[in-house]
Amino acid sequence: MSEIQPNMYRYDEFDARFVAERTAQFAGQVQRRLSGELTEDQFKPLRLMNGLYLQLHAYMLRVAVPYGTLSSRQMRMLAHIARKYDKGYGHFTTRQNIQYNWPRLVDVPDILRDLARVEMHAIQTSGNCIRNVTADHFAGASADEIEDPRPLAEIIRQWSSLHPEFVFLPRKFKIAVSGSPHDRAALAFHDMAIEIVKNAEGRTGYKVLVGGGMGRTPYIAQALGEFVEKQDILAFLESVLRVYNEQGRRDNIYKARIKILTNALGIEELKKLVAREFAEIKARGDLTVPREELDRITAYFAPPAFETLEDAMPFFDEKKGGDAAFNAWASQNIAKHRAPGYAIATISLKAVGAVPGDASAEQLDAIAGIMDRFSLGEVRVSHEQNLVLPHVRQRDLPAIFAALQAIDLATPNAGLITDIIACPGLDYCDLANARSIPIAQRIARKFADLDRQHDIGELKIKISGCINACGHHHAGHIGILGVDKKGVEFYQLQLGGSGAEDASIGEVMGPGFTEHEIAGAVERVVNAYLAARKPGERFLDAYRRIGMTPFKQAAYDMEAA
Repeated sequence: MSEIQPNMYRYDEFDARFVAERTAQFAGQVQRRLSGELTEDQFKPLRLMNGLYLQLHAYMLRVAVPYGTLSSRQMRMLAHIARKYDKGYGHFTTRQNIQYNWPRLVDVPDILRDLARVEMHAIQTSGNCIRNVTADHFAGASADEIEDPRPLAEIIRQWSSLHPEFVFLPRKFKIAVSGSPHDRAALAFHDMAIEIVKNAEGRTGYKVLVGGGMGRTPYIAQALGEFVEKQDILAFLESVLRVYNEQGRRDNIYKARIKILTNALGIEELKKLVAREFAEIKARGDLTVPREELDRITAYFAPPAFETLEDAMPFFDEKKGGDAAFNAWASQNIAKHRAPGYAIATISLKAVGAVPGDASAEQLDAIAGIMDRFSLGEVRVSHEQNLVLPHVRQRDLPAIFAALQAIDLATPNAGLITDIIACPGLDYCDLANARSIPIAQRIARKFADLDRQHDIGELKIKISGCINACGHHHAGHIGILGVDKKGVEFYQLQLGGSGAEDASIGEVMGPGFTEHEIAGAVERVVNAYLAARKPGERFLDAYRRIGMTPFKQAAYDMEAA
């Protein structure tokens, strides 16, 4: 089968040379570590800048997936790496990246060389730098989109890669972009976020948010620039980074993020400092994005040549009505596409009992085949740890469903209670206080009945194994935080969070539950919602209407279990 070239950025000579040189450089550093010339402490900052962590049991390599977009060629390489260098699987993360949990240090240079062959790398997936830029996983396909945000994300990637001024920031810096009024990228929980907007004259530009984040001290991002012109966006971003680099705290790792600086200065003072830098940079004129460069990069993301099709084709409707399993999947995992006769299909990596975000080498290879057959050779990684086929014909949906069924990836639960976000937790991470994976599995099994899931409706559960919040628990409708109490794992419930355009931070319920109690507590909270909800009311809406008290009473009523 000839390979399909998806609409995505492709390396030029500079990109290829840059990655090749960096890979060769790190290979030398690995060799020096293996020979004993470098101690682990000396090697640590070198490996972190190349996405290599040392976790509980082994090294972990985090591979960048810029703005969550992958080609089938890249997907096949990820499968190859999982099969040859790891234990046969990869783990997709809330930063739209993929992690390998078991690589041997001696093999890492070969892994990086293999990645470079398909225009991938692990640069800046760790360290106090600008991390992988994330984006709406429906970018370029969604019916509600103002403009595809991926060209902007690519421009930011090029600007931020080994930026000499920003490779040693006070702390890590995460940027997300979106082009839709419906936030699918958790913009408000990023150090900086850019939303494509239209002004009163109908011209598109950028709304810039700053100071969001989770972790020990969660904050919702605030608007720093309501409308930044397209040609000025890099100058504006550089102004923000300069202020942060100069004024961000370096004496306390827990107070070093820009969210702390934003809160300490106040948004109005931060605006003044950024405006001063912005004026200076604009006067220089060397960070204005040329129209021709924006057009050049945008051309890589031009919409595919969609066929002229009728929407809601009779064949699709007939098939949907006659097959209960397909009907369940199509009803839950399909979203409206901008082109008539097309759809967006979510591949859930959350089968009941599975590890959220994990996919085997065999599944990755099979998905690459599905991409080539049905999705113009393209897939997206979502921050919800699922995969997305962005451009599929409605008439192909039954065949796609059958292909996913064959690899156990046709779970019809996108956005439902078993579509749980979970970090690797104490099973892998040396920072974690508690396990996340088995808790997610227990909760999913408790709600395995699909009819029950649909009755409950949209309910987002998010689990973190420590305060660093890699599982986004602050933004969960039901958030779960694992804590350690004198060597025993406990789980704290939080309710009312949201990572969408109505962003909110969950409220802590009270004392934690043991690993054997937490799934039952979640079930009692859900039952309290079912008893109290109004017709059509989501869990989050019900919580905001009636508050914590009835849910807290239910959660701690152990006799009701």
